[in-house]
Amino acid sequence: MAAPTKDGSIDFFNNPANKEKTGKWRASIFIFGYQFLEKLAYYGVSTNLVNYFKNTLNERSVNAANNVTNWSGTCFLTPVIGAFLADAYWGKYWTIIVFSVIYVMGLTILMMCVAFPSLKPSCDSTTATGQCHPTELQIVVAYISLYMVALGFGATRPCVSSFGGDQFDHTDQIEKKQRSSFFNWSYMLQNVGMLLSTSAVVWLETNISLAWGYGVSTAAMAIGLGCFLLGTRLYRFQHPVGSSLTKMCQVIIASIRKYDIRLPYDQSVLYELSRIKEEEEEGNNIIQATYKLQHTDQLRFFDKSAVETQIDRTAEGLANPWRLCTVTQVEELKCIVRLLPIWASGIMFATILSQMSAIFILQGNKMDPHLIIINPNFKVPSSSLLVFNALGVIVSTPIYDWVILPTAKKLTGYEQGFTQLQRMGIGLAISVVAIVSAGVLEHIRLNIVRKHNYYDIEFVPVSIFWQIPQYFLVGFAEIFILVGQIEFFYDQAPDSLRSLCSALSLTAMALGNFFSSFIVTVVTRVTTRNGNLGWIPENINKGHLDYYYGLLTLLSLFNCVAYVWVASYYKYKGMRC
Repeated sequence: MAAPTKDGSIDFFNNPANKEKTGKWRASIFIFGYQFLEKLAYYGVSTNLVNYFKNTLNERSVNAANNVTNWSGTCFLTPVIGAFLADAYWGKYWTIIVFSVIYVMGLTILMMCVAFPSLKPSCDSTTATGQCHPTELQIVVAYISLYMVALGFGATRPCVSSFGGDQFDHTDQIEKKQRSSFFNWSYMLQNVGMLLSTSAVVWLETNISLAWGYGVSTAAMAIGLGCFLLGTRLYRFQHPVGSSLTKMCQVIIASIRKYDIRLPYDQSVLYELSRIKEEEEEGNNIIQATYKLQHTDQLRFFDKSAVETQIDRTAEGLANPWRLCTVTQVEELKCIVRLLPIWASGIMFATILSQMSAIFILQGNKMDPHLIIINPNFKVPSSSLLVFNALGVIVSTPIYDWVILPTAKKLTGYEQGFTQLQRMGIGLAISVVAIVSAGVLEHIRLNIVRKHNYYDIEFVPVSIFWQIPQYFLVGFAEIFILVGQIEFFYDQAPDSLRSLCSALSLTAMALGNFFSSFIVTVVTRVTTRNGNLGWIPENINKGHLDYYYGLLTLLSLFNCVAYVWVASYYKYKGMRC
């Protein structure tokens, strides 16, 4: 009979998970299928969303770009909701199912908004560029559906990645290495879904109708949910542990209450450590059997909550949780606090990432989209160039696993090639090169506009395919940053906060999108003073989008310097059993 896993995981029937019959790659196949189809559905909506706001809902370019980044920001802010419910009450499995249903419902309503005459805005012509006149009801229903999609997408995302990580026993060194590969290949397969979506689905939306494109997205998500359910008997599950946020609040309150207490020199007298010492003396190993965090010397103010005083217990002798906390509780809070500076450094990269679905597309809209080699009359939708971002990830993943890591391992002597922090730092540097590439291209394009007086032509005679390097480089950076973040936050998170920490990394994406909107708004207000057109006017041929890219470059360079400083002081989480 096969032995159970040692990380406390259980199967669907609440029995200890069988190490040979559950989890690992056999369970991951169904998670991969879900992630592939879910990303196909998501990018079927998000990729062309700026044009949907402009053409169907009749919004101005700046408003459309901001609404896209605000919606994208919400997609990456709602993970906190799903993560909290998964860790504290429902578990990851049921959280994924509930919010996937909401996801499918949102996509269904969105499809109805572009297919049903009563919900579809009337337009002056049947072409995609015809002026449309949406009613207030049509706009409200469209936004409701879009934000249902944002809720479903966001709430499931941290749960799916951490649920996938749960399929590998972290106490088994072989499975632990497999988990690292799982995160790499999971991200690659998601980008295969993105590749298919940004090519075939966007082509359907541009050349056939939005109804067809959104219909494919809806069907993909529904099938993805079914695929996830098929793997139920093979999954490993972790019990929800109650609200860890409450436990962290208890540490903060208890520490504040004891602000004037001097910390003892002997750490073993701290609450929980003193109990372990007593248990050891009595020959009882119950506490030692529990997976606990090591005490650290950083952020020692919070250690005060684990110093027991005479008033910390009730009349019955029980510890008051708002006055006395265990060392593990304290260290869980310290883990989160230590992660925050690393988390903050991801905001600027998320800002760069958000340009692909807004400013990059507006830039591409004014470039020559004709694919002369195949058919002079065939136009490549500017939003379809996101396919090269996906290709950047797909091509980079095997190169990273099979070439970069072995080479780095030889040079550094480190088992994983790079530390997780080094991996993210390299990605940040690559992202700076990506935005520089976009700025140089825009500078060249605007010089051609001014030289030949091309201000009012539909397409400047610069091929849209010159945008490929900026998309590809962002994809290459994602392999280092985003996959590194997923693994880093999963690995450094306390056991009871893995979904929440995965969500924490995603909220950086949210703030990056909101920060992008903030920058665009500030730049527009400042540069349009005294009647000037500004850097990002309705007709970008008359603006200075290259200056905007220059600003992003400066901010990215500052973020890189700050990251190196913060990462140099970070101490990885320690554990003991």
